[in-house]
Amino acid sequence: MTIKNITVLGSGIMGHGIAQVSAMSGYHVVLRDIEKQFLDKAMEKIKWSLDKMVSKQKLTEEQGKEIFSRITPIVDLGEALKDCDLMIEVVPEIMDLKKKVYAEVDKVVPQKTVFASNTSTLPITEIANTTSRPERFIGIHFFNPPQLMKLVEVIPGQKTKKELVDDTINFVKSVSKEPVVCKRDVPGFIVNRLFIPLVHEAAYAMDRTGATKEEIDSAVKFILHFPMGIFELADFTGMDVIHKATVEMHSRDKKVINPHPLIEKLYDEKKLGQKSGEGFYKYSGEQYERINLSEEIAKKFNPIQLLGNILNNAAWLITNQASDPQEIEKALLLGMGLKKPLFETAKQFGMKNIVAELEKLAKNNKFYEPDPYLVSLM
Repeated sequence: MTIKNITVLGSGIMGHGIAQVSAMSGYHVVLRDIEKQFLDKAMEKIKWSLDKMVSKQKLTEEQGKEIFSRITPIVDLGEALKDCDLMIEVVPEIMDLKKKVYAEVDKVVPQKTVFASNTSTLPITEIANTTSRPERFIGIHFFNPPQLMKLVEVIPGQKTKKELVDDTINFVKSVSKEPVVCKRDVPGFIVNRLFIPLVHEAAYAMDRTGATKEEIDSAVKFILHFPMGIFELADFTGMDVIHKATVEMHSRDKKVINPHPLIEKLYDEKKLGQKSGEGFYKYSGEQYERINLSEEIAKKFNPIQLLGNILNNAAWLITNQASDPQEIEKALLLGMGLKKPLFETAKQFGMKNIVAELEKLAKNNKFYEPDPYLVSLM
């Protein structure tokens, strides 16, 4: 597959970010949305981002202009797809909406076009099967914001051709990103399968132990080596994103997630985190505020149950041949910013202790039963 022309469907934060990243790597990009006003806004943001890079001397003024000129905003779908080699779909995470978009695309797209979805949790196989080319359909999950985040998850569907996986890995590298392949189309892929259940588990840990959010977050940051606390990270991501991902993942696999009612409650109350001014924490103003966490506060909470949760999901990915330890560590480093490998942290706690903790929880809820891979590491 030779890729020269890319069409990005959807011009929101992810869409215009992917368009910019692709144009910066020399591709000709068509950015498509349903209304001109959305495209105008997206092009303004791309221009602002490129101007910022020019002011920081990461690009010359000439390079900035050249990159910008490689992105063409188009409303008409047929026009947007007429010479497209790779279409990257970035419409909202609603399965019915995605299916509707692909039905329209299928009628006007050239035979040569490969389909890619930037979905973060919806099953690639299910979307692919609504199109006329499931063997030429793949998941390319960029992380937010695409301009800064290095990780891209590559997810083949059940019918995706092997060569397309290799071509997609090469494409991801060509836009200066690091690919991680999720070898099976499992709910949440790699990063969200580890991150989303952990938010719920942290809420359960609060119930079980009476620990404060700050104590749990301090332990996650200073003992589990996350870049920030888990509640902090949830607020930063957005409760709308977490809730939707929870519903999708849980509806497809009850084993992946043990939903805590607090997440849905915050979502229903429009307490979406940083973007709405309140989530787990309260915020004031536009700037992202860091919560006051410390190593001293971290000593008040033992995060072994949280570690057990994320390890159990990592082990599930390994047992079910969706990933391997090296790829999981790479995904956690680049996608979640972990400052120390997960399995190294596990060694410090002792795998025996972690498995024992999971077994204790499993007495009341089978969800916590330790994965055979974890047991094998004891």
